[in-house]
Amino acid sequence: MSPTGPHDLAALAQAAGAIAQRAARAILEVYEAPFTVTSKDDRSPLTAADLAANELIVGALRELTPQLPVLSEESSSVAWHERSRWSSYWLVDPLDGTREFIKRNGEFTVNIALIEQHQPVLGVVQTPVTSELACAWRGGGAWLSNPARAAAPRRIHTRVRAATPVVAGSRSHASAREAELLARLGPCEQWPLGSSLKFVRIAAGEADLYLRLGPTSEWDTAAGQCVLEQAGGAVLDWQGQRLRYNARDSLINGDFLALGDPGADWRILLE
Repeated sequence: MSPTGPHDLAALAQAAGAIAQRAARAILEVYEAPFTVTSKDDRSPLTAADLAANELIVGALRELTPQLPVLSEESSSVAWHERSRWSSYWLVDPLDGTREFIKRNGEFTVNIALIEQHQPVLGVVQTPVTSELACAWRGGGAWLSNPARAAAPRRIHTRVRAATPVVAGSRSHASAREAELLARLGPCEQWPLGSSLKFVRIAAGEADLYLRLGPTSEWDTAAGQCVLEQAGGAVLDWQGQRLRYNARDSLINGDFLALGDPGADWRILLE
């Protein structure tokens, strides 16, 4: 499980993107027909699309890189004493935004990330309904494409913070505390979005900030973090440090800021 080089990461990113597109097709088969919803132990929703995508992605990644473990939301019961020995592994959310999937608003994604030494070094965020594919790897930048429309990949970059910042917020998890903190920024434009689309829109220079208060799981953020970082942004915890992965027993993130312009003064949110 040795670290991979830039050439290896580029090839793995292309392969992971193809796997995400296959998973998207399996998701859409469920999405476009009547489906039932059950609840997991933590009361979060689960559908046949989650399970179908999980089986496809996990199986394909194990075939692609048999030497690397795979940790997925739908198969996350690996004990810490085993995970703590991993230096590299795949981290997967087969259907990020199940609540948005159930609402049929299209704002859900497939997330695949490669973690090395507690940091995401490869990230793929695929949007099944639009076929948009965001792909990034360490040293290779962030790229956006739409294979279904034969659109060639274009490199994306974050933007300098706008005078009136665009805040990409959670569609299903907004809070009064979040509104209170954002009020410190002065006038800003709110853009509710589901799943990892918030990271992608910031990475593409269309939004400036995503403020998340409350728990998220590591598979919710890893792929989006890689895309955003490789586009020039940052994902920071409340101490101003990059989010880290598989560094402790819990797989739950604390509060964080996803920023398009790390050079701007966002301290007003943290004081």
